[in-house]
Amino acid sequence: MEARQYVLKDVPNEDRPRERLMTVGAEALSHAELLAILLRTGTRSESAVLLASRILKECGSLYGLVDMSIDELTAIRGIGPAKAVQLRAGIELGRRLARSQQNETFTIRKPSDAANFMMEELRYLKKEHFVCLFLNTKNHVIHHETLSVGTLNASLVHPREVFRAAIKCSSASIICMHNHPSGDPTPSPEDITLTRRLVEAGELVGIDVLDHLVIGDNRFISLKEQGCM
Repeated sequence: MEARQYVLKDVPNEDRPRERLMTVGAEALSHAELLAILLRTGTRSESAVLLASRILKECGSLYGLVDMSIDELTAIRGIGPAKAVQLRAGIELGRRLARSQQNETFTIRKPSDAANFMMEELRYLKKEHFVCLFLNTKNHVIHHETLSVGTLNASLVHPREVFRAAIKCSSASIICMHNHPSGDPTPSPEDITLTRRLVEAGELVGIDVLDHLVIGDNRFISLKEQGCM
């Protein structure tokens, strides 16, 4: 007889992640158990928990899932389009929750405020993303936008793209930032050169460039604090 697909009801009660979540709370579950709840079913030879454990092992860590595309997810044995969509939706909800405090009244008072605003979105990305925060006269964030996506170790942006976006949303000032996929936020010579070009362009159009942050893995460097602008 053909083997049927494992589902969570095939697992003993005490090992079912859904039941465990209701009994002991989500915080008590392992990464694999939480992931199994999102997956809902396993494969013909694995329960959802075993499938989740294998996915985490193949990805290297929970963080390895964060920036995976639908195509990358479906390349993993046991993940079809439906499961891939469920995982992407769960990851995106987590990202949005991490940034739920961010709205038009978020005020930037110091570099760490700006870093915290975008840290969870930028720190795990595999390519450099150049992002601008657009502020009003009270330093409230009125908009933020990714203006460029580079290669593994290079982000390309032209000042005209930055200030076109700033003018479009009537920004009084801007804070620029980009991530280093390596996790090391040490600015490169190119980062410093770009920062000085942006400051000069801002002076011409009357929009202050308050800072340029380089985001690493839960670390950041402010080029203003480094005396580079």
